[in-house]
Amino acid sequence: MPAPHLRRVAVLVLEGAKPLDIGIPAQVFTTRDSMPYEVRVCGATPGLVSGGDGLAYYVAHGLDALAWADIVFVPGYRFPDRNDPPQDVVDALIGAHGRGARLAAISTGAFALAATGLLDGRRATTHWHYTRALEARHPLVQVDENVLFVDEGSVLTSAGAASGIDLCLHILRGDLGVAASNHAARRLVAAPYRSGGQAQYVPRSVPEPLGEQFAATREWALHRLGEPLTLGILARQAGVSPRTFSRRFVEETGYTPMQWVMRARIDLARELLERSQRGVEHIAATVGLGTGANLRLHFQRILGTTPSEYRRTFTRGE
Repeated sequence: MPAPHLRRVAVLVLEGAKPLDIGIPAQVFTTRDSMPYEVRVCGATPGLVSGGDGLAYYVAHGLDALAWADIVFVPGYRFPDRNDPPQDVVDALIGAHGRGARLAAISTGAFALAATGLLDGRRATTHWHYTRALEARHPLVQVDENVLFVDEGSVLTSAGAASGIDLCLHILRGDLGVAASNHAARRLVAAPYRSGGQAQYVPRSVPEPLGEQFAATREWALHRLGEPLTLGILARQAGVSPRTFSRRFVEETGYTPMQWVMRARIDLARELLERSQRGVEHIAATVGLGTGANLRLHFQRILGTTPSEYRRTFTRGE
């Protein structure tokens, strides 16, 4: 397979930046042989930037990195509801977007993107503690507090720090495919994929042990995608009634159990298409979809393409 072209990632460190929010994209996309990305950490100017939580950061690059980048990450920062970033930062973000770069905010970094006007009329999210403040400060933004991340194409936003991992893995899946995203997740010891539609936090009325039990059920199911997986089978594995399982599964994942199983099967099919030369019929049987026609039907419905075209995308190079 031809090597994909190098993608350039800038991580913009603003005053009061949160350390986890900086570290997540820097580590996920870190420059290494297995990852076709080059990462530059930058600030409004090169040099020392005062961060949040008692830390400071030395950045080697200034805003010129935004003119260089294909993807710009804006980590969260303290007191985002008090003042917008400096105008030169806002202008640089607008300029980067105008050149075709994707802008991705982690947590309260969404306030910096909102200051550019690029989120006006679009869905966006931020840390749950700041969703009301984002609505008040930027009323044209369609704030969704009940999701982990929002992908609006050229602008992406995510909730708190851990959701930044989900956003980064989502971007990797789109750029390089499921196999590369799963490899990165294993390296980070993170869940391979949580949907953007998953709630930021589980309601307090749901006992914590039940959430852990459902995670175990999902893990159990991922190892048995080629077998029959009905609502009854999953509920029995979780030790609850089908009705309770279905209701609380949606609260935890944003999907019904059968929607989740179908997407897991399509994800496995994607990985097999990327990494093997197995035929569509063989892959369909392996992932529990029975026939190639059934695989093609659900592949088109969920991804908007065919298995054959998807495979060509990951064998022709970038």
